[in-house]
Amino acid sequence: MEKVVIYTDGACSGNPGPGGWGAILMYKEIKKEISGGKENTTNNVMELTAVIEGLKLLKYPCEVDLYSDSAYVVNAFEQGWIYNWVKNNWKTAGKDPVKNQELWKELHELTKTHKVKFHKVKGHSDNEYNNRCDELARNAIK
Repeated sequence: MEKVVIYTDGACSGNPGPGGWGAILMYKEIKKEISGGKENTTNNVMELTAVIEGLKLLKYPCEVDLYSDSAYVVNAFEQGWIYNWVKNNWKTAGKDPVKNQELWKELHELTKTHKVKFHKVKGHSDNEYNNRCDELARNAIK
């Protein structure tokens, strides 16, 4: 299985408000940057979108090291929340419908295709790729 590194970030001007997302994919010596935006959205939606769009670019199953500064995204997998949501028919522990369900479902499907290891990075620190993703996301805000 090919190994790929993906860094992602989402940003919002106001929450909700106009938002943007960015991702950097690294495979061997190749680096690809992607980004996009949405007029009325939330920070969490942009964080999720960045991860989904990054994974959707992969043409065949890969082993992915995914770096995000979003505890929301990373903890859903690292702490197993998403598996409980699936088991409980997309309801939270408090029996409420999971927010951003469509995006979570899409991301969950992508993690069945790819072997994804989520890593939490400290936002706005000295990580050049995280900082670049932040810049991509901010530049994509309409």
